Amino acid sequence: MLEHVPAWMGKLFSNVRAGHEKLAFMKAGVNPDTPMIDLSSTAFAAGARLPDRFTADGDGVSPPLLWATLPEGTTSLALIVEDPDAPAPNPLVHALVLNIPADQGRIGEGKIAEDSPLAALVGRNSYGARAWLPPDPPTDHGNHDYVFQLFALNAPVETGDDPGRSDLIEAITGKVLGAGVLIGTYSRGEAAPSAPVATALAPG
Repeated sequence: MLEHVPAWMGKLFSNVRAGHEKLAFMKAGVNPDTPMIDLSSTAFAAGARLPDRFTADGDGVSPPLLWATLPEGTTSLALIVEDPDAPAPNPLVHALVLNIPADQGRIGEGKIAEDSPLAALVGRNSYGARAWLPPDPPTDHGNHDYVFQLFALNAPVETGDDPGRSDLIEAITGKVLGAGVLIGTYSRGEAAPSAPVATALAPG
């Protein structure tokens, strides 16, 4: 995939990025008064580099996720993972999971896949597959944020049979009771940071 893009091309397009302002978090009616959910992972710290295991340079499995107390009235959850630093018009979708039961407090490692118990809930990533799309940034394109966005909803999501990013955003708008954000980073052609870099994303 993008690992085959020449380094000179990645460097040339280092300033070409979709933009954080286009994240689903910003498009789905989340505002400064929206309660925040504590979303985390046992595999990496907030703002830290993703281990190779979860990328195209490793096994390419999805990382484990867990979350804390949800807002009262939550009936279901939706998850979307996007790369707003992709050299594309919109953020690249790495995972999309719909109608996660409200009493489920985690997603295990490798569970965002076509052959997992969650398969019926998994929507299309940007490559059209119902699975985790492993981070695969172009060499020398700089650091990429991988933004895990969890939405607590007051009603189940209703979409077509093959839901994608635009379907999710349309379906959850006006239903968001709370939201959680977790950011992991990854890059190629650069030294890995020696310590996690805190990255904050505030609604508004």
